[in-house]
Amino acid sequence: MNQHILITGATGMLGKELIQALLKQGDRVSILSRKHEQINQVNVFLWDVYKQEIDINCLNGVDSIIHLAGESIASEKWSEKRKKEIIDSRVLSAGLLFKTLAGHKNQVKHFISAAAVGIYGNRGDEILTEESPVGKDFLADCCVAWEKAVNQGEMLGLRVVKLRTGVVLSKNDGALPQMAKPIQLLVGAPLGTGKQWVPWVHYRDMTQIYLQALADQHMSGVYNACAPFPVTNKTITKAIAKQLHRPVWPFSIPEKVMKLILGEMSVIVLNSTNTSAQKLLDTGFIFKYIYVEDALADIYSV
Repeated sequence: MNQHILITGATGMLGKELIQALLKQGDRVSILSRKHEQINQVNVFLWDVYKQEIDINCLNGVDSIIHLAGESIASEKWSEKRKKEIIDSRVLSAGLLFKTLAGHKNQVKHFISAAAVGIYGNRGDEILTEESPVGKDFLADCCVAWEKAVNQGEMLGLRVVKLRTGVVLSKNDGALPQMAKPIQLLVGAPLGTGKQWVPWVHYRDMTQIYLQALADQHMSGVYNACAPFPVTNKTITKAIAKQLHRPVWPFSIPEKVMKLILGEMSVIVLNSTNTSAQKLLDTGFIFKYIYVEDALADIYSV
């Protein structure tokens, strides 16, 4: 049955893909945005998370909410101010949505939220399931606060799904262009030991995971939303270089150098997160891209 879906964070890579996929399958789409947008066939409503202001008309006729809003973790160095913005953008946005739902009549039943594998911290070769303990760095603290905020939806009787996402691979957005840039400039090399696990997912599979979470009412709680076979930093670096027809240096960039360049933010590329996708696979979800080489070949073929 077709739904009316409200999306936050809809102007990002995943949001844009989801809008088109939802419209294609006959759903109605509305979005919450910080500024006026013109998107064909989409209703746009304004909100300001930091001022806790929202157009309550955004809830009219809405069945489900897909919550993607949150400041980028990698767009600038992590000052104390920036770290607060990263957390607040996630926690305050969820809080504003639930406060609005609690205070106004609506028909929303499902709340599908982004989350992140950063919650596990740096875990070496340990295979990480949704039941694994959380990590102890800033990213983990941020993800814990984020999921705790999203859990408020359960108190409103909503079906809540949290999708712990890794590196979403897309040619022009997200992490892949940043990973590819040094390779294109002929200075590509593994980072740190190069042995750290990178949980990845093709952007088309990530879109389909959200569509399944919307449609499958048996799904609830948290899921690792990553391809079944994570790869090491060294492996994905070589795989990108192969697609770009560029060499990779036979040595790694030392961890100390990465910390000097990126500071605390270096954990984004140095943490090892060997996630299991078994819980998602058990729902019947079928990945189109299970090997990173095939995913990159498809992405760079366009």
